[in-house]
Amino acid sequence: MRADRVFAYGAAAGLLGDLLLGDPRRGHPVAAFGRAAGAVERVLWRDHRGWGALHALVCAGGAVGIGAVAAFAVRRSPAASVAVTAAATWAVVGGTSLAREAQSIGRALESGDVEAARARLPHLCGRDPQALDADGIARAVVESVAENTSDAVVGVLVWGAVGGVPGLLGFRAVNTLDAMVGHRSPTYRRYGWASARLDDVAGWPGARLTAVLATVAGGDPRGAVRAWRADAGAHPSPNAGPVEASFAGALGVRLGGTLSYGGRVEHRPVLNREGRAVAVPDIERAVRLSRRVGLLALGVSVAARLMVKGHGK
Repeated sequence: MRADRVFAYGAAAGLLGDLLLGDPRRGHPVAAFGRAAGAVERVLWRDHRGWGALHALVCAGGAVGIGAVAAFAVRRSPAASVAVTAAATWAVVGGTSLAREAQSIGRALESGDVEAARARLPHLCGRDPQALDADGIARAVVESVAENTSDAVVGVLVWGAVGGVPGLLGFRAVNTLDAMVGHRSPTYRRYGWASARLDDVAGWPGARLTAVLATVAGGDPRGAVRAWRADAGAHPSPNAGPVEASFAGALGVRLGGTLSYGGRVEHRPVLNREGRAVAVPDIERAVRLSRRVGLLALGVSVAARLMVKGHGK
């Protein structure tokens, strides 16, 4: 079986597995990678960019290497190749868990239990929940759904189409490293620099595809394009900006503004100034948009892989 068909069948099966099963409650491969990366950090950490670059190379390179070995080991068996691709896709895609966490917070807010929503919010993003009211929590959830659609679904599929199983594992490893050490804190300002920059580069194509697909799949394509063009560039993240702006325009809401991470207050630009304030029902709307974007991304990634292989004959 050709490699493009292996990816097509395997990625579809893996995405279906995520839809039906979600993430495993115990022994999640991404969590295992996080523990391994933490162990490497304890050995290598120095307040120096070079040591941080070595950390990124060891961890991300190790994930790519594991993927390459797994793919090579089953290369002679089409069925086993599809199974390995499906397992890798299921392990690194996080769309269903993202939706479940967002909907859990949405249900708490709908019932008026703001404290329960605050308690669940750290499972989804790193905001300080005690500083947020119900609408602030809803805005944080919508922004997290948008950004994680790119990081945990679309970007994964893009790099799977490019690099097969090594691409799938490598991208998720880079994204996880950024979440662990890529933030601007005294501890990681230098050590996490390489991981953050690597994530910016790896996330670039998936973020733009996410923005395009949100524009296509949302309820207001013109609004999504307008918000993307007008506001995305002002966002501090080169990848979150287009994604969150297009989601904001597609949903007709305003995102961005003042937020708090770990006691640090940030004043981010408002995305889609013409939209209304986020309300609790917008959480479910964002989840539905995220699911449509994920399915479209699967189709685009598979089609691109088939087209490239077809032209390469």
